[in-house]
Amino acid sequence: MTIGLLTLAVFTLAFSMLAKRLSSTVVTAPMIFIALGYFFHETGLLPQDGAEAALHIVAEIALIILLFLDAAQIDLGALKKSSVWPARMLLIGLPLAIGFGTIAAWFFLPGWPWVALALVAALLAPTDAALGQSVVANPLVPERVRRTLTVESGLNDGMALPAVLLFASLTASAMGQEDRNWLLFGALQLVLGPIVGIIAGYAGGKLLMYSHRQGLTSQTFEGIGALALAGAAYLAAGEVGGNGFIASFVAGLTFGNILKGQCKFVFEFTESEGQLLIWAAFFLLGLALVPEVISELTWPVLALIIASLFIVRPLAIWISLIGTGAAATTRLFFGWFGPRGLATALFALLVLPQIKHEYAETILVIAINAVWISALLHGLSAAPGAKFYSKLIADKGHCEETQPMPKAFE
Repeated sequence: MTIGLLTLAVFTLAFSMLAKRLSSTVVTAPMIFIALGYFFHETGLLPQDGAEAALHIVAEIALIILLFLDAAQIDLGALKKSSVWPARMLLIGLPLAIGFGTIAAWFFLPGWPWVALALVAALLAPTDAALGQSVVANPLVPERVRRTLTVESGLNDGMALPAVLLFASLTASAMGQEDRNWLLFGALQLVLGPIVGIIAGYAGGKLLMYSHRQGLTSQTFEGIGALALAGAAYLAAGEVGGNGFIASFVAGLTFGNILKGQCKFVFEFTESEGQLLIWAAFFLLGLALVPEVISELTWPVLALIIASLFIVRPLAIWISLIGTGAAATTRLFFGWFGPRGLATALFALLVLPQIKHEYAETILVIAINAVWISALLHGLSAAPGAKFYSKLIADKGHCEETQPMPKAFE
């Protein structure tokens, strides 16, 4: 085990030294760390005992913090008034993706109840900008386009989670599991989570602002306080029967809109220490689950994943942006660069204990395979795709794509 940990530490050090250079290539961090985890599994460099439990812990912590921090960076007023692209993609594109995904799942999973099909679609709807870092960090891509993808991916996992919880509860109920009132359980998760999030985010934001004005704290300690607030919202929601992830997300929205960008840590952590959490989660995913689900990958499951990546999201995003002035090339670009990441994996692990049925295993196989396939395809296409798109936009002279996003999103 010591040799395995030493190898992992040396590899992470080496990757860190080359990360900036690699960001402009087809090699991405999620792709590399999933593959590294798979390699460790196959070679036995690290024991498998406890790997899945570690994945749950690391991915859960990463998602709590990143849901909070991503939401805290969004100015809701600016999003509503000035940023029609991400607003349309979130409010129209996301529901359409779940609807179209349900129809696609019906073709490839015959005999499944519609609520289970909708659950699969909801799990495949969230996107993760970390898998397309070569796009959102590429200066060749217009700033407005990059910011739109960042805003959308930062918010859509939190917005997709209520649908995941709802359909998971309905699926459990449809399976005849009478040991718990799953509909009531789901309703409490969806209602109490946001309430706790609003209270925690408002109280935390006001207290932090007061402490800052009085000179009682500094930026370093404000950052620690923000992390503690995310954890407090998550734990408090669980205590009252709400969903902790939704609470963390809503707390971040509330907190960020009270501080109005005054807490620089929110941005700095997401781009530094937050990356370590993401790398660790993808490594553990490759170590604990990817080898197992690859062996259970069937043609219908593969076809569903491909349809989700190449048809469902692109079609939903295309429709959502009708009438916004976005060029056809830009709509296709947005539709493709919606990689599936940690949210898809962790949401699947989160809801499967509710579904004590053979569907549960298949749902996990679909979700985890979608993540590594997306990491591969979006990773390979991110850098060349961004370069090709930027050239097309420049040649055609689309002015809408080159307009800057509002300052609230910078």
